Amino acid sequence: MVRVAIIGAGLMGHGLALVFAQGGHEVWVTDPQADALDSLHVRVKATLASLGKTDDCVSRIHAASSLEDAVSRAELVVEAAPEKLELKQALFERIEAAASMSCILASNTSVIPITQVMAKVKYKARALGTHWWNPPYLVPLVEVIQTAETEPSIVTRMMKLLADLGKVPVHVKKDVPGFVGNRLQHALWREAISLIEHGVCDAETVDLVVKNSFGRRLAVLGPIENADLVGTDLTLDIHNQVLASLEDAHQPSPYLQKLVADGQLGFKTDRGFKIWDTSKKDKLRKKVTEHLKAISALLEEQNAI
Repeated sequence: MVRVAIIGAGLMGHGLALVFAQGGHEVWVTDPQADALDSLHVRVKATLASLGKTDDCVSRIHAASSLEDAVSRAELVVEAAPEKLELKQALFERIEAAASMSCILASNTSVIPITQVMAKVKYKARALGTHWWNPPYLVPLVEVIQTAETEPSIVTRMMKLLADLGKVPVHVKKDVPGFVGNRLQHALWREAISLIEHGVCDAETVDLVVKNSFGRRLAVLGPIENADLVGTDLTLDIHNQVLASLEDAHQPSPYLQKLVADGQLGFKTDRGFKIWDTSKKDKLRKKVTEHLKAISALLEEQNAI
């Protein structure tokens, strides 16, 4: 059993608390927003109910009145605060001051280099990144990001802890913006937006193509496996034909920038690349959740055989 402190009780924080508690660990959660802490157990119970799980583990989740109270006896601290560099740096200054020297410090940032997040930490050997994907109780991957100063044994300990939780930890050996998953995801998004911007197709077509072709096999056939499957020679031939015409901009798309400037922020404003009403948004959210639940249930069934 490991004593875990979660900094942030929001969407990701409550999910992390649930995962660690289900794994048998004692978890302390803190958040500057009182309502987030007050509703923590209710939200965890609701999530467990939606997954068809019992709520026995909720007794292992504790609300801490302050950051210092949460981390003072922790063996692992996972920061799940908003994606603001200055905020994360300030939090880790406080965390390091209150935590023991043996405590592992982990940031759950999605794209900010861990070296920057931990810039003000004095003892950097025990600091790393653990990028969980949302929702963490349904998506198995956790990217473990090592900085130039992270002690290798800390990476090993974190990888084992995550594997024991039933997650799929991967070791990111160089601390680059976006790590592995978001670099791959946003390379696809960049090309998708470019196709729309240049009139090759509309937004609906982009999503239909992805969901009804290579997207269907991505869960079981990764891009490198696919390249080997079809042959590296064919992959090279295709690249010789296609790569020169792919989007390679180093700045965000002007089309995307205009959407934001015009207040077309997607679900937040009911209009982005597409038009959304409440019914469409609810339907898509439910579809994604049910899809992830079905995959998780299938994997649990296969592992039990």
